[in-house]
Amino acid sequence: MFRLLLSAGRSRLSCSSTARYSFQRPQPLAVTASTKRWASSTTLSSSTTDPATTDSLKALEEGTQKLEEGDVEGAKTLYKRSLEIKKTPSALFNYGVTCYHTKDFQAAIESWKESIKLQPDSPDAHTNLASAYLMMPMSRPDLALQHLRTASDLAPEDAEIAFNLAAVLEASGQLEEALEQYKRSKKYGVDKADMHVRNVSAKILGKRLKEAADRENEQKS
Repeated sequence: MFRLLLSAGRSRLSCSSTARYSFQRPQPLAVTASTKRWASSTTLSSSTTDPATTDSLKALEEGTQKLEEGDVEGAKTLYKRSLEIKKTPSALFNYGVTCYHTKDFQAAIESWKESIKLQPDSPDAHTNLASAYLMMPMSRPDLALQHLRTASDLAPEDAEIAFNLAAVLEASGQLEEALEQYKRSKKYGVDKADMHVRNVSAKILGKRLKEAADRENEQKS
């Protein structure tokens, strides 16, 4: 479930240490190849003539380089410096990523929420918030579902979001909706969703058979 922004084009980099997560806390579940996305700059229209913007972007890009090298603490320091110079959604997003990696989930949540205030149409920020809410010591699947639904609305053809929304729904007992989301995930390219479609379909059938048997027993008694 977890995502990091690389650029305006949202390229992906492979990294085995992080994946998108299902609700079966705290086990990570890679939906496709383990992927990360992180922002290395603001939008292409950002002004580079403003010295503050230039310095903030420089620290942001240096932080991204550190993150690519696996130096999370170094990246965190540089992202914080970028934010101190000029607050941007990209720096907030990436600072949240480093907080998440150091298991400071509350700080990650606060940073991503602030990022969303500046860039409300980011499905990645909502996806990451869902991960953080699931990984907190006091897990909040209700809030994770809220943000995954929002992410799904913003990116309706994103197969990974659909898959993880389905996983949280399934773990929460909302099987019919989970089945629908697994089917969407399969439609848009997550092959492993097919197995979950079969499993959830079997759960739904089993539930219905049990309910029918219970009703029959009640009528006999």
